[in-house]
Amino acid sequence: MSESRYPPVRLIPLGGLGEIGCNMMVFEIGEDIFLIDAGLMFPEEYMLGIDFVIPDFSYLKSKKDKVRAIFLTHGHEDHIGALPFLLQEISVPIYGTAFTLALVERKLREYELGSPVQLRKIKPRDVLNIGDAKFEFIGVNHSIVEGVGIAIETPIGTIIHTGDFKIDQTPLGDNMIDLNRFADYGDKGVLLLLSDSTNADYEGFSLSERTVKKRLEKILSDSTGRVIITVFASNIRRMQGILEACDKLGRKVALIGRSIVDNIESASSLGILDVPDDLLVDVREIKDLDPSKVTMITTGSQGEPYSALSLMATNAHKYIQIQPGDTVIFSSRFIPGNERAITRIINQLYRKGAEVIYEQVKNVHTSGHAYQEELKMMLNLVKPDFFMPVHGEVRLLAKHINLAKSMGMSNEALILAEDGDIIKVTPEGITKEGRAPVGKVFIDGKGVGDVGTLVLRDRKHLSEDGLVVILSVLDGENGEMVSEPNLISRGFIFEDFHKEMLQEAKNLVKKTIMEANSERRKDSGELQGEISKILKRFFNTRLKRRPMILPIVLEM
Repeated sequence: MSESRYPPVRLIPLGGLGEIGCNMMVFEIGEDIFLIDAGLMFPEEYMLGIDFVIPDFSYLKSKKDKVRAIFLTHGHEDHIGALPFLLQEISVPIYGTAFTLALVERKLREYELGSPVQLRKIKPRDVLNIGDAKFEFIGVNHSIVEGVGIAIETPIGTIIHTGDFKIDQTPLGDNMIDLNRFADYGDKGVLLLLSDSTNADYEGFSLSERTVKKRLEKILSDSTGRVIITVFASNIRRMQGILEACDKLGRKVALIGRSIVDNIESASSLGILDVPDDLLVDVREIKDLDPSKVTMITTGSQGEPYSALSLMATNAHKYIQIQPGDTVIFSSRFIPGNERAITRIINQLYRKGAEVIYEQVKNVHTSGHAYQEELKMMLNLVKPDFFMPVHGEVRLLAKHINLAKSMGMSNEALILAEDGDIIKVTPEGITKEGRAPVGKVFIDGKGVGDVGTLVLRDRKHLSEDGLVVILSVLDGENGEMVSEPNLISRGFIFEDFHKEMLQEAKNLVKKTIMEANSERRKDSGELQGEISKILKRFFNTRLKRRPMILPIVLEM
């Protein structure tokens, strides 16, 4: 094959490859840059006090004049959550489906961006020509409505990004994934496929949403008391199935939790969701209804401490208390890292006499991501020259690579990339050609990036070993001690049980100050460092603990 006269296309993942979350892919096509998604990641256990994490945009800052558009595959936080921060750096049109943009609009209201945001609505099979590329949006099934994959026709060939997808042959409400369009591109020739790897280690096919609806309907039919169902607030189709089942069974439905109410209102206003007349009731009316005719859809599927379900489980909800005879259904996946919080709520619910049903007990949830046989089907339909798995930890990307190998793709046609890899694509091959600056930016309250690894390390230190503050006051003229050192312990030891040891520590500090010459006493920084070193050694020797030491030397 002769070398192409067109420049190569470069792909740079800034997030989402080698991890779950922070999904963001950069496409460099000629002189133009396009972005697919800009998501966040929820904090891991070691990220103490962090609200969420976004990708580092450093790579884009020097190239922002070349960025032409941001394309959103769907409205989950791990694909749109970083937009408010990215838009402070880059002002370009954002393309997404109606429901995706409704979620973006609501999110952007929380931030003052200073200039209007260009939100441009698209729908499946719409085509855009921008610069040297043509973009077509292809409808897919996912756990949120109006998800799309994107076919990008470039001067060197077509690249397809599936977005998050599954192949559900009996979906609720949505049209089935547009397999015909993927196949059409496969017949014409696809240079590179980027495909969702989230469930690459699950064999077979994912469960259909319609099957989950039937199982939920059976539980609702068999229950003689109130049924409380917690779902992801973005799972409109799951809530649609619940509403339809309750209408059929004569059960009234109360929506509890701001995100659920907002999302159902948005979906209804867009014509995506049909809410039967007289089905919904205010949560305050529940006490007057027959328990066997009441269903509640609520937030709290991940054990969030102030969610509606958590408040119910601890008798802290204003209107609803769990009572014997209630059935609580977790119609959602337990996200890794949240298991302990969810289990704690489940135990509290059982203590109050409720029956609790969750995915591990009965199949009351299905994933929005393709299993192995669905991933194979996508590969078979698209028939790419080259393949790069996206969206997943390294083990999942590697599993997806192995699936492609099992279908006959050669090692040379496959590439396992991670965040920061610069991927060069030509008709002749796909290779890594260096690294881009990548990383994670921690968001803590209104602070953006002001919490780094050193701060996290200090927080971890404080959480494990506690803090000791030692205050010494010296005379500013002669350097003599004005009073005894004052020692305060927080999270280290119970002071009343260790009075003698703490007095020893004070005496050590006093001795250190008294033995210091006049020059050292005037240098508070050096004196504080000496006090810190002596106390660290003392507490480690006596208790085998290493609290954070904060010495303060004041002059009067």
